[in-house]
Amino acid sequence: EHLMTFYRNPEPGRVKTRLAASIGNEKALKVYLELCHHVKKITGHLAVSKVVFYSENIQSNDVWPDDLYQKRLQSGADLGARMHNAFQWGFDNGFDSICIIGTDCYELTTELIEDAFTALQSSDVVIGPAVDGGYYLLGMRRLRSNLFEGKHWSTESVFTDTEKDLITDDATYVKLPKLHDVDVEADIPLQLKNIL
Repeated sequence: EHLMTFYRNPEPGRVKTRLAASIGNEKALKVYLELCHHVKKITGHLAVSKVVFYSENIQSNDVWPDDLYQKRLQSGADLGARMHNAFQWGFDNGFDSICIIGTDCYELTTELIEDAFTALQSSDVVIGPAVDGGYYLLGMRRLRSNLFEGKHWSTESVFTDTEKDLITDDATYVKLPKLHDVDVEADIPLQLKNIL
């Protein structure tokens, strides 16, 4: 079992840009870093192999402890290509049950990630739909390239289009509960408002 986390290097003006439009770059960066700490907290003790895929450059001694997380660089022209290449790397390295998450979902829990891996024991794919129309988790037992093709990334059609691909493929899949990503000011959970 292998968990991949997609991580954008934390630079003001480069993370949470939609959120920054209303609260400013520095506050948006604070929210982003809190989200990353949350993901580390819920994943750090998971009994699976873990890798963080950095967007720009790999850093040591940051939020992701070097002894708990492998570190690699994302590659690809868009989000779909980058996720495809990450899954390809995972399967090429012998993992047969892989999930990917981001750092946008404060509602994600250790238990939900464990549920995702459990679902993959009997289903081809597991997916966690986000309220905004995307997804916060995707897991599979073999590379399904079409899930990363022909999508309008960061739009409300991503989950629906992905589900259509799964149905077309006659793939068995499990849907996790629908959760909120933190993309705009209204999404900020009460627990994070006190840092602003």
